[in-house]
Amino acid sequence: MVHHLQQQDNSATNSKAWVLGASGYTGAELCRLLSGHPGIELCAAYSSDAANSGPLTALYPALAGKVNIDLQAWSDSFIADANDIDMVFLALPHEVSHQLAAKFLQQGCCVFDLSAAFRLTNLNNYPLYYGFPHAHQALLQQRIYALTSGGMALAGGDADSWQTTNLFSMPGCYPTAATLALQPLVAADLLLTQQMPVITAVSGVSGAGRKASLQTSFCEVSLRPYNVLEHRHQCEIEQNLGCNVIFVPQLGNFKRGIVAICAAQLKAGVSQHDVDEVFAQSYTDSPSVRMRQVPPQIDDVAMTAFCDINVTVSGSRVVVVAALDNLLKGAASQAIEAANLKFAQPQMAGLL
Repeated sequence: MVHHLQQQDNSATNSKAWVLGASGYTGAELCRLLSGHPGIELCAAYSSDAANSGPLTALYPALAGKVNIDLQAWSDSFIADANDIDMVFLALPHEVSHQLAAKFLQQGCCVFDLSAAFRLTNLNNYPLYYGFPHAHQALLQQRIYALTSGGMALAGGDADSWQTTNLFSMPGCYPTAATLALQPLVAADLLLTQQMPVITAVSGVSGAGRKASLQTSFCEVSLRPYNVLEHRHQCEIEQNLGCNVIFVPQLGNFKRGIVAICAAQLKAGVSQHDVDEVFAQSYTDSPSVRMRQVPPQIDDVAMTAFCDINVTVSGSRVVVVAALDNLLKGAASQAIEAANLKFAQPQMAGLL
């Protein structure tokens, strides 16, 4: 049974939120979702580009009637005003979030960072994959990697740490799909360790961001593998799973969504029933994961907060297909799931 949440005017008791990077695709989605949230009040939305100042609907006309907020040009001087704000969502370049997160934490804000600034546990990987040295090791050790499905063990931390921690690092879109697909098998020790899982994932062009580029121009994209075995998200996927993988990302000629096809080898004697049991135990209490009887497709998940998963076993071979919206479950809606859990809201509040 689906319980529909009734929106009510309780802004006096709502948690207060800011969105930074609101002019980008993910930031705009955050604004859309927060504008309809029953327990969070969107107080301000900022852009780093003064040219974007004005109604958000001027950039995104489809939000007319849904979002009533003006974009403001960001200035670091605004941080002093954040002591009245409960949470800040950072949809910013990695190195910018890396600097601003610490400042907002000092103001007592809870930070939900959608960049990669705090995803990786190994400091040496930041210059290698993201081009900047990490200067906040203490924060990195405190942060929670907030993969919100599959229980606290998968997300990182326990219930107590979620209450005491104020820095939440949101996973990348590819790692969300790949980790949700494979982590139950890895955790249950069902995979043959001598064989690396192979992940082939296709993403829509919105994953490259809003900035114009010939390589991501809709008319230039057909179906193109890119950064094969070198994509920065491979490191994050391997960190999550605790094993090496072969990761082949591809760019598809559609706007939004990811389909990740994850193939692996099962240990001898592992049956379809064993695999089904593991996934049932992992996701029965995860409202944003839907187990499917057939492989999911982009249209099943586009514009939703769900990750759809299908599992096929043939002999010792297993293929897990995971599909999600890269801007939502791969970014904005997963951040709001984390905020809901942090601030004692129903996990899917504002998302159904």
